[in-house]
Amino acid sequence: MDNAKIDRIIDTHGGDAASLIRTLLEIQKETHWLPKEILEKVSWKFNVPLSKVEHIATFYKSLNTIPEGRHQVHVCNGTTCHLRGSGRVLDTVQELTGIRPGETDAELKFSLDAVTCMGNCASGPVMTVDGKQVGKMTPDKAEGILKGCK
Repeated sequence: MDNAKIDRIIDTHGGDAASLIRTLLEIQKETHWLPKEILEKVSWKFNVPLSKVEHIATFYKSLNTIPEGRHQVHVCNGTTCHLRGSGRVLDTVQELTGIRPGETDAELKFSLDAVTCMGNCASGPVMTVDGKQVGKMTPDKAEGILKGCK
């Protein structure tokens, strides 16, 4: 965790409580999650009770208080994608990463989730890695994408 970067992010917002969520999102972008030490620092710098900062960090789905991998992998398991073979894609991702949906690997390289729909049924099965959606996914394509992640 780069404390200087975190301090710069906090200082950018000048301790303005109205920008608390934006600040937490920016910090999370750097750290991939919000450990208790960061929440304590934000609480102190913003002069906001730690309980309120923790409530915000656990209330919003886009904020994470559990470590996440550098690479976020989502495999669609909606009806269309499932019928087109997303189960095989998910099996391949699980084998390559050693994790199941909802987990992060020990090296914090990958986090995996199976989702119900990505809204791109015509291109199913669909997988996203770090927000980039790829359709017509196959196990071999998934393997190539994951092996390209540094």
